Amino acid sequence: MQTVLLVDDWEPFLRFIQSALLEKTKLQIIAHASDGLEAVQKAEELQPDLILLDIGLPKLNGIEAARRIRQLAPRTKILFLSQESSSEIVQEALRSGALGYVHKLRAHADLIPAIEAVLKNDQFVSPDLEISGGTDADPHRHEMQCYSADSVLLECFAQFLGTALRGANAAIVLATKSHREGLAERLMQEGLDIDNAIRQGTYISLDAAGMLSTIMVNTVPDRVRIFESFQGLIAAVGKAAKKAYPRVAICGECVGLLCAEGNTSAAIELEKAGNDLIQMHNVDILCGYPLNAFHGGQDDPAFQTICAHHTAAYSR
Repeated sequence: MQTVLLVDDWEPFLRFIQSALLEKTKLQIIAHASDGLEAVQKAEELQPDLILLDIGLPKLNGIEAARRIRQLAPRTKILFLSQESSSEIVQEALRSGALGYVHKLRAHADLIPAIEAVLKNDQFVSPDLEISGGTDADPHRHEMQCYSADSVLLECFAQFLGTALRGANAAIVLATKSHREGLAERLMQEGLDIDNAIRQGTYISLDAAGMLSTIMVNTVPDRVRIFESFQGLIAAVGKAAKKAYPRVAICGECVGLLCAEGNTSAAIELEKAGNDLIQMHNVDILCGYPLNAFHGGQDDPAFQTICAHHTAAYSR
């Protein structure tokens, strides 16, 4: 028998869900949770087949809870039941790893069909909800920029980060000291108040080599350290942003430094972790590589392998 965890802080709605499941499904309700943190804890402990999850929860909202659950209970399927109906929130909920989204006003009609679809690995969204352009209209980016001169890197990084900051989102930079300084100057020339963004916490600028010293163990990236470091940074800038579900732009040179040192295998492992991050969080990533890091140029096998781990690759 398949198991289900119910997560909602409104007791009357919980009773309705429980009654509907007992009457029309063979699911076994194994636990209830009334806040996001409790949901994460019980998901990790119980590993249910399905979680019915609200968004407006105390302590930790449902979308962030879903992201954590995807890491701790990767086989568990998630179906949101929420009164939120905005296109932005529905898309963000689905990006967090959920397969379905039911508008609570349609729960009487949609709950059971949604559960059946999600348990078969099919997506379900209540028909009264509009998702602008579909859930894939604005996919997350993990891009690679190879540069022949510092000016090219600064231009590309500035465009990437500037777009995020102008949209009231957040930004993280992991670069060398000279590039961080040049990037801040360029962004200010484009009219962005970087000093204020730093004070508010929506712009974090860190040394790439320093980050590598934190996440590497014996010349190999440690995935636990990677996720602990990046998830902390993403949570910090996201909390500082003035949007309900901000998107975080990350520009980094860590992989470029590794390649310049000849440690391409470490760079590839770090890129794999980057692909996991864009699946778990609302982030876009732009990685900077000096062209001279690849001795065979674009024909270098390492270059081809690294390109394959990105959604797009550019060279200038």
